[in-house]
Amino acid sequence: VAPAVAAGAAVALATGYTVSASDVVHPPHQPWDFKGFLSSYDAASVRRGHQVYTQVCASCHGLARIAYRNLVDVCYSEEEVKAMAEDTEVMDGPNDEGEMFERPGKLSDYLPSPYPNEEAARYANNGAYPPDLSLIMKARHNGPDYVFALLVGYKDPPAGIAARETQYYNPYFAGSWIGMPPPLNDGAVDYDDGTPATATQMAKDVCTFLTWAAEPEADERKLMGVKWMIALTVLFGFTWYYKRVRWAPIKTRRLELY
Repeated sequence: VAPAVAAGAAVALATGYTVSASDVVHPPHQPWDFKGFLSSYDAASVRRGHQVYTQVCASCHGLARIAYRNLVDVCYSEEEVKAMAEDTEVMDGPNDEGEMFERPGKLSDYLPSPYPNEEAARYANNGAYPPDLSLIMKARHNGPDYVFALLVGYKDPPAGIAARETQYYNPYFAGSWIGMPPPLNDGAVDYDDGTPATATQMAKDVCTFLTWAAEPEADERKLMGVKWMIALTVLFGFTWYYKRVRWAPIKTRRLELY
């Protein structure tokens, strides 16, 4: 909780110093615990971030590239994910009569989108199109830092700039005006593990979840990289031994033919 509060304070401080100097403020760097070569995602934070996404973000933003099965053994058990999927009605078909039908969701289904198409999404959001969040961390420069700063960086417009009815001032967004209202408020989510749901804590957790969603295989890839480095180090040792102890005497041997 303390790092999240400190990060929120850093964002507020950076905004106060730079909002009048540029139309776009570069987000301050945050000490994410999943950035290291030997670090991994915090499963508790991923689970809390999924709660924030489900209860706050999913009303406007989709996560089309993540299936329910991807959550198994990451932040939920298989039984929990099955129950979660079954709460969703999925359009399937056609059946034997050529009719489409609804059925309870299953692990192989992808998370549902809040809108059937882009036109419906724009109509419901005053012309703004809420992007799919599956790859948002890769689609934005310094994705986690940017999204975190965007979520907690809403401010009152500077002196001399008139407020707008359907847009909100956020110096971290290109153009400084964004159609999304401030999504996070203290206590908006009740965490299962009892973590205080401050706005900065929720922003940190949902950024961790979305980073995982963009690269669900990141931990496995890091582990595989460590295994390969260990294997190559052992092979290098054998190669050095063969070269210096076995091959070197043969290579330097003097042959005399009579």
